[in-house]
Amino acid sequence: MNSAIGIIFGNMNSSVLQGLAQDRPIAAVPFGGRYRLLDFALSSMVNSGIRTVGLITPQQYRPMLDHLGAGKDWSLDRKSGGLFILPGVIHSLGHHTIRFSLRDIANNIDFLEKDCAKNVIISSSDQVFNLDFRPILEHHERAEADITLVYNQSVQPLEEEDIIYLKMKPGEKVTAMTKNKDMAGLEGPWPYFIDLLIIRRELLLQMIEGYGSIETIELSEVIAQHLGSLSIQGYFFGGYAGRIRSVKDYFLNNMALLQEEIRQDLFRKNRPIRTKIRDNPPTKFGKRAQVENSLISSGCTIEGKVVNAILSRGVVIEEGCEVQNCIIMSKCTIGRNSRLENLIMDKFVEVNEGSVLQGRTNKPMVISKKAVI
Repeated sequence: MNSAIGIIFGNMNSSVLQGLAQDRPIAAVPFGGRYRLLDFALSSMVNSGIRTVGLITPQQYRPMLDHLGAGKDWSLDRKSGGLFILPGVIHSLGHHTIRFSLRDIANNIDFLEKDCAKNVIISSSDQVFNLDFRPILEHHERAEADITLVYNQSVQPLEEEDIIYLKMKPGEKVTAMTKNKDMAGLEGPWPYFIDLLIIRRELLLQMIEGYGSIETIELSEVIAQHLGSLSIQGYFFGGYAGRIRSVKDYFLNNMALLQEEIRQDLFRKNRPIRTKIRDNPPTKFGKRAQVENSLISSGCTIEGKVVNAILSRGVVIEEGCEVQNCIIMSKCTIGRNSRLENLIMDKFVEVNEGSVLQGRTNKPMVISKKAVI
């Protein structure tokens, strides 16, 4: 897709995930047993034919770069285009609630100026989706739009305070953007922006010239200020887009993968979610192993009972264990006769024999990386 390049904000607010993002950006947090959150936005762009992607990095960028390497697993290790690592500045400004900082883009203006693409696709890195950008770009061009905002609809207003609701005329022309769910004239369903947009490159450069020196301004604020003078379109996605804004969000969106219809929506054969390839042996199931409705990655050893759980690579579940409604990341070992329920366990955790750990569905217990229990 030579008419567009991509920018992914990999420096989204990580404090919302407690210890899960203590030493890694939210973009690099494991998801679904074998993926990282970043994989969904990056794969959607690559599968849509985008061959130039800029990744705005946070302060703790090492886990992200370790996962991406040169971009080979996403076919971005190229002589022309490819994956560009763009240093972010927002982590030094202290404003962690900003989503798409114009200051971050201004700091990497060379990335925009050196390319001749007509449009820029911008995405967050803290949500899971599988989207083909090509029909959105076609809609963008047919409508001769300056900006196209991708949205979903909700029957009820969402709980998050930073949700941006859209008001549109027939033909999906956006006339209002607000975080106020009670805005006049909007009774539902509730169209809300899902942090995906297309903007003309020259327009983005103009916005940087006018607003890029302001530390705390974000792109959506600038767009909202110019609704009357710009042609801004909405595009209804309608697919699954799981937002990760809290530990509860992270837990529920992982658990949603146990539903077949959601797996089919996210993991499509014609648009695969790509990730770093690791060579592991198949999972070993013992004679007394019991597994129900779970996603089990390669390299695991299971001797106990696993129900409604997601296990990453190399997890060991010893004999007599009961694991239910859990997310267990790589290289964890659960000792004999232990009982785990409603928890998120980070990498390299050791649970001693006979331990009982129990959280709640709406407030799962989080076990930090390398903990010994």
